[in-house]
Amino acid sequence: MLSAIIITRNEAANIAACLESVAFCSERIVVDCGSEDDTVGIAMAAGATVLTHAWSGFGAQKNFALSQARGDWVLSIDADERVPETLAAEILTMIGLAVENGYEIARLSTFLGRPMRHSGWFPDYVLRLFRRDKARFTDDLVHERVICEGPVGRLAGVLHHHPVLRLEDAIARMDRYSTAGAGMIAASRRRVSFASGITHGLWSFLRAYIMRLGFLDGREGFLLAVANAEGTYYRYMKAWLAGRRRE
Repeated sequence: MLSAIIITRNEAANIAACLESVAFCSERIVVDCGSEDDTVGIAMAAGATVLTHAWSGFGAQKNFALSQARGDWVLSIDADERVPETLAAEILTMIGLAVENGYEIARLSTFLGRPMRHSGWFPDYVLRLFRRDKARFTDDLVHERVICEGPVGRLAGVLHHHPVLRLEDAIARMDRYSTAGAGMIAASRRRVSFASGITHGLWSFLRAYIMRLGFLDGREGFLLAVANAEGTYYRYMKAWLAGRRRE
């Protein structure tokens, strides 16, 4: 049995297509943390099991979703991701063979409608398919990852990811993630200087646009590199301000 788990908040524009793409799974679980749009209603109409759970960070939220799954295998997917038919067929084949305890999947993301094949965004392997009793998520507030016991393989198929459809989405995403990232820096008690935001932000731009060939992704590659730099800059500046307030 294969369970798909999805955490949501205000994903009415995405959840129907996401759930349709994982219709091959025996069980589809949506854990919502207080959507103000019709996410819950759409998910229920699509036949998913819908649960509500107070937000506790990405890692903890996904661990709660994992605890609700009944399948021997679990596919963790975000609302803005889609599983194409070829990948779905490969997933079913591989869990039938059960050679590994987990599988990484290459993810092809779009930015403002353009597939980003450079900029550090592709192939972007993520561990999303695993035996339920052999894996868990880290408890990180953001950028959580799966820890899997035993051998981990890679699938040939590609997961489609559509995180940023408009520039406004990129700005809102940058603000949310920089705040969460700053919280993690502050919690670690790392000392952050005023210059940290400037140097790390500049390095983020150069790494994405030059070193990771973001210029080959056209105008969108430049916009992505700038968004990365801004997110990094604000993450360190927010952490610096938090440290100053503590002092």
